[in-house]
Parts: sequence; C-alpha cells; structure tokens
Amino acid sequence: MAAAYTTRKKDVESGAAAKASDLIEALGTAPFLKAADDDAEAYAALQRTWKESSMPPEEKSAIEARALGIPTTLLEDCHRGILKIREFLPYCNTNIVSDAKVGIHTLAGAARSAYQTIMVNSPSDEEKVRLKQLLKEIRHLEDEILS
Repeated sequence: MAAAYTTRKKDVESGAAAKASDLIEALGTAPFLKAADDDAEAYAALQRTWKESSMPPEEKSAIEARALGIPTTLLEDCHRGILKIREFLPYCNTNIVSDAKVGIHTLAGAARSAYQTIMVNSPSDEEKVRLKQLLKEIRHLEDEILS
C-alpha cells in the first residue's frame, strides 16, 4: 500500500514513484502464495515418507530436500523483501511510511515462521548458522524502524 500511494505528482517528479513501482514489482504476492501451496504439498509428500517403508531412498531424499527447500527459499525471499522495503523508506510518501514498516514486520514474521518449519526438517549445522544470521539481520532492520 505504501508503494501504491507513493504516486503523487511530486513523487513522479522526485523519482519516488519509480522506486515505488520497482518495489511493487519486486514484492508481488504470487510467489508467497505459491510458497504456501508448495509447502502444503511438500508436507503431504513428507508424510508419505513416514508411512511407505518401501519408498526408494532417492525418492525419500528428494522429498525431504523439497520439504526443507521451500521454507528456506521463503525465508530468503522475506529477507530480500525486507531489504527492498528498507531501501524504499526514504522515498515513501511520508503520510503512510508506517504502512511500509508494517510490511517489514509482516515479512519478518513470515521469515521467523519459515525458520521454525526449516528446523523441523533438520538442516545442516552450517545452514542453521546461515539462516540464523539472516534472522539476526532481519531483527536488526526491525529494531532500526522501531526507534
């Protein structure tokens, strides 16, 4: 919403409207909605691995990798989205900058939720460290906008 309403004449003249347009394009909802559907499918497939003892190991590994990969990609996408919103904040219509900040908090919550899903899928220790670092960066960015 913040980007959609940063389209006034003075926003066009200052270049803020172009930044808003870029943000809208970068943060489309379709990939996030697809991730939710993909995660549901991956979980259903993962349940099969618990029930089908005759499943070939390669198939089981592929299913487990997908169940881990989907929330990992979601967390990374949330991190990227937060960075894009942060870059947009100086250009945002000052009357609705709080909406942009809400977007940061919403993506931060989604990133933390994805992290919890990742943890139940047993990532490597190196991956845990990498993902925790992304969450720390997200927390830092949230702390910046809370001041």
